[in-house]
Amino acid sequence: MRNESQSKIIEENPIGNDLDTFRASFGSICKGAGFSAASDALKELEQQDLRNLTLPLLFTLQSHTASGLLTNNGRGTLRSDLLRLISAAASDDFDFERVKPLLKSALDSEPDARIWDRAYDVVVESTPPPRSVASSLQQTPWLRNTSSFANSSEHRKYVDDVLKEELGPMYVGLHRFHDAYFGGVAGLDAASHVFFDQCVEGSDPLFADGWKGWPEDANQDDVLSWFADFSDKLMKFVDSHGSIWTHQHRRRPLAQPNKPIQGSTAERKLDIGFVEDVIDGKDSQSHWSQILIPGELKSNPSADKASMAWLDLGRYAREVLVAQNTRRFVLGFTICGSFMRVWAFDRLGGIASEQFDINKDGRQFVYTMLGFLWMSEEQLGFDPTIMTANGKRFIEVNRSGSTERIIIDEVMQRAPCIAGRATTCWKAHPEGRPEMLLVIKDSWQYPERDEEGELLREATAKGVVNIARHYYHETVKIDGKDDDVRNNVRRELDITQAANYRPERPTRRSNIAPVTSREGRSNASASRKRSSSQAGAPLPSSKRSCSVSSTKTVNPLTNRIHRRVVLRDYGLPIYKASSLSALLIAFEGCIEGHQSLYKAGFLHRDISDNNMMINEDVDNPSWPSFLIDLDLTIKQSREAVSGARGKTGTRAFMAIGALLGEQHSFMHDLESFFWVLFWICIHYDGPEKSRAVPQFDKWNYADMEELAKLKLGTVTKESIFVATIEKNFTDYYNPLIPLLNELRKVIFPLDKPWEREDDNLHTRLREILQNNREVYSTI
Repeated sequence: MRNESQSKIIEENPIGNDLDTFRASFGSICKGAGFSAASDALKELEQQDLRNLTLPLLFTLQSHTASGLLTNNGRGTLRSDLLRLISAAASDDFDFERVKPLLKSALDSEPDARIWDRAYDVVVESTPPPRSVASSLQQTPWLRNTSSFANSSEHRKYVDDVLKEELGPMYVGLHRFHDAYFGGVAGLDAASHVFFDQCVEGSDPLFADGWKGWPEDANQDDVLSWFADFSDKLMKFVDSHGSIWTHQHRRRPLAQPNKPIQGSTAERKLDIGFVEDVIDGKDSQSHWSQILIPGELKSNPSADKASMAWLDLGRYAREVLVAQNTRRFVLGFTICGSFMRVWAFDRLGGIASEQFDINKDGRQFVYTMLGFLWMSEEQLGFDPTIMTANGKRFIEVNRSGSTERIIIDEVMQRAPCIAGRATTCWKAHPEGRPEMLLVIKDSWQYPERDEEGELLREATAKGVVNIARHYYHETVKIDGKDDDVRNNVRRELDITQAANYRPERPTRRSNIAPVTSREGRSNASASRKRSSSQAGAPLPSSKRSCSVSSTKTVNPLTNRIHRRVVLRDYGLPIYKASSLSALLIAFEGCIEGHQSLYKAGFLHRDISDNNMMINEDVDNPSWPSFLIDLDLTIKQSREAVSGARGKTGTRAFMAIGALLGEQHSFMHDLESFFWVLFWICIHYDGPEKSRAVPQFDKWNYADMEELAKLKLGTVTKESIFVATIEKNFTDYYNPLIPLLNELRKVIFPLDKPWEREDDNLHTRLREILQNNREVYSTI
């Protein structure tokens, strides 16, 4: 298996004492089980014990210098193969018989060459695809999402890759689509008949075996010219039927395919659409906040597919949803050749009508175009629970038996995505009390998950510090119904009736064990029974796994429900700290908040730069620094399996182990704090100046394994880490280079990911930050 070059690499890069911790762990497991600590005991160990041995060994070998130099038959380095093996070994159905020869060689202290040969043997075997990590309550499979980009230039190539994954299957051919979305438009059916009848009348009808003037080759410029002429006639008809016109806001078609639409991170152009009818001339530049209904034109009918017209329209729908912070969903349309579909993009993805030929079904085309002009704002997807009076936006809530009006001051954050939680936050205050700062947060959560509002209320009642405090929460209701996607937004359309629907194969949940891959606690209740002298020791086998049997199958028809939370703590994202000292004080406070939340029985699981807040306003009674966003938080005592299918978050801040599918631990959250500070120092040159850095922009788009590899390569060798931060830290944050390296040594002991939970890590990190903030107080 080895050639002369590989033998030299192994000889020049000895393993040395790197496996001592692995061997000590084996001894502890054997002692707890009553076995002799000899390699022959491997055949007696349970699967969870084997996992707890295998993963640390693979991590050690993967991070070793030699693995990055040894190649595997032209398929890349051994390090890459080991990284894939780590992900496979974290799954419940991994066959640990494959790795026993490697484990035995490592335990018996065989020569390095023999150990590396065994590693080669393992990775060249066929690896079954790992099962979804969602088999456990506390793990949910990672779904990439465009809202997870941090300081990104949003290059189209990379955005499209993630957007495809975010949208998932886009279901088309729903025959009730027009009834669901257009059926409630007053007078639409009768008016469309009237207008179409006019189109077919006379000696020179507008429609006869197709639309007059329609370009045969469906060239974009010619189609736009035809569309403008048709729209003028339709608008004149609308003006002449004032009894039907009941809407305050008038609309007009927009056709400026060569002009970028303002308001997006990267330059985006729109073929066609409908906008608010503003006073500006037709040559004025539009903003995404004005686009009501985006459209996409393709000259070739074969472009009516996911990789072309559908994705292009999805890209536009994302921009509309981002720019309009009260939009729940977006309607749009594609015309490929003369074939049209109408689309709806919501927090589950995209669905579409049946395809119809506008030159054969002219009345359907009229019905659709007139519907776009006459729909109410609510029918277009705007949230009717956010109201406007006297130029002020507000919501109304029922607290303590009375109705309270909360005034919206400004939008703070709008997640730039289509499918997902799509969190939106507004700064607000109770009517008549402008001094009382509140934050309204809307998000679309899986109904299977704990309600964030309930978690916040419980945490507030328990006196948790430095966590945003509960003021009010509700499930948003529209027309008296819970505002969810499947039943309310989609009007109970059945996607199983879509022309391209393919049922997902149900997976049976049976004897499911968490994918705990590090030594330490597997759940809160077990850990609290251990004395301080036991902390950090491997758990007995009976406490390391928590099996759950279930005969239920996973329902592929997911749903999201519209939740609203009002918080009584307001601050700014932590990267807006006014000084280095203020930043470190805020970091220490947020870690204290995480520690307080954890002691109260909650694990946050979504530490990011936008979830860490700072308050430097002496007149603001909010916490000086605090954590927000408990959407992904879990109660550690829960034992039932959650049906939630996807976990989203900011990829750049995820811990290496979390990227590789490990059971989420408080240690992963503490590692995320490190990545947040690392990221801020690279992407901000002071509190008001941000930048995108191409080298790290890739962290927004790389798949999990590749991102884990990038992060491992960054931190597992001090010289590489220091060189990286010296090269990439901004001038403003250069003074923090020694601090970052000090934190790295604590977060990544022995220059590799942690192998045992450290109950004192919160305190150790806080002490480091406390000691350093004095050093930087004069900078």
